Amino acid sequence: MPNPSPRVLPFLFSPLLWLLAACVLVQLFYAGYYFLPFARRPQEPDADPEAADAQPVSVLVCAHNELPNLRRLLPLLLQQQYAPGFEVILIDDRSGDDTYLYVQQLTQYYPNVRLVSVDRTPDGLSPKKYALTLGIKTARYPRLLFTDADCIPATAHWISQMQQGFAAPAALVLGYSAYAPEPGFLNKLIRFETLLTAMQYLSFAWRGRPYMGVGRNLAYTQACFLATKGFASHIRSLGGDDDLFVQDAVRHGQRVAVRAEPAAHTLSEAAPTWSAWWRQKRRHLSAGKSYRLADRLRIGTFVGANLLFYFTTAAVLLFSQPDWVSLAVLWGVRTVILCATYATLGRRLDDQLPVVWLPVLDVVYFFYYLALGISLFLHRNLRWK
Repeated sequence: MPNPSPRVLPFLFSPLLWLLAACVLVQLFYAGYYFLPFARRPQEPDADPEAADAQPVSVLVCAHNELPNLRRLLPLLLQQQYAPGFEVILIDDRSGDDTYLYVQQLTQYYPNVRLVSVDRTPDGLSPKKYALTLGIKTARYPRLLFTDADCIPATAHWISQMQQGFAAPAALVLGYSAYAPEPGFLNKLIRFETLLTAMQYLSFAWRGRPYMGVGRNLAYTQACFLATKGFASHIRSLGGDDDLFVQDAVRHGQRVAVRAEPAAHTLSEAAPTWSAWWRQKRRHLSAGKSYRLADRLRIGTFVGANLLFYFTTAAVLLFSQPDWVSLAVLWGVRTVILCATYATLGRRLDDQLPVVWLPVLDVVYFFYYLALGISLFLHRNLRWK
């Protein structure tokens, strides 16, 4: 029997090969257990506003100098079709523009529009969390639905669709907020990052392991807010009015539901520049250190396996004599399955990216994520509006 090739044998028994294979297996586990089953889950039933458990809802929007966005958003909120009724509470957080006058005019014509003005934030407290707390205290209805001033509901049934999540039953409902497609690579990368983040927090919650939500599309009850003592545990942290609140709610035994049908989405405009997106993501990632250990391990294992996959591949190419067939098989299996997962979820969420871009976006995203983590470790100072 001929001896194995001297170039192939060392690589087949190389620790780098087995490390590469282990990374692929971890990623395939996440795809097979969390992501693909969530993307292929049964269709969620349409919202029924006449259902016995349908209740009025308070929609809260916190805004700081966002008058142009409010002129676009508030008319769309007032056009929402939700039979039990709703109110819109606009929280004017220290704005220096004409937000107050604009909303005051609306209140004269729409009795379900209410204005809460915040003139100053007490020293040391998160401005947005303080403002949201004041808005929640004025809400008339037990169910609360949140979005941001720079978002718009995807449909006229957004309120109805999100409220359906409470029928699970649940005290907290996680929604999806997409970014509008625009030309350019940055827009594609932001949308990919949004899809990948949603793929994790929505599918983990669907599997009974909720850990975060996004304030652009989030609902919970006043009872849930009281059970967690509001934002008290992290009121001095700038970020986390959404994900750290979900962390507290889970700790207090609050049930979480997912409402991720396209009619329940909100839509935003992506950051126009790399620097703006960098600052935005630094704020978002800064809250991660306060997550429960199990959540950090679950997220970190997925992200770490992807990063290690790329670093191990680089080490194989630089310091080994690879068997190109084995390397190509591992890369091919990993790329095909993960890209198919991304594409399937994109179709289900009605937020599709060009398939040919997915491998490139995957590489860039994970190294961008690494750079963000290093940046937060070295420079921890964050600023809010």
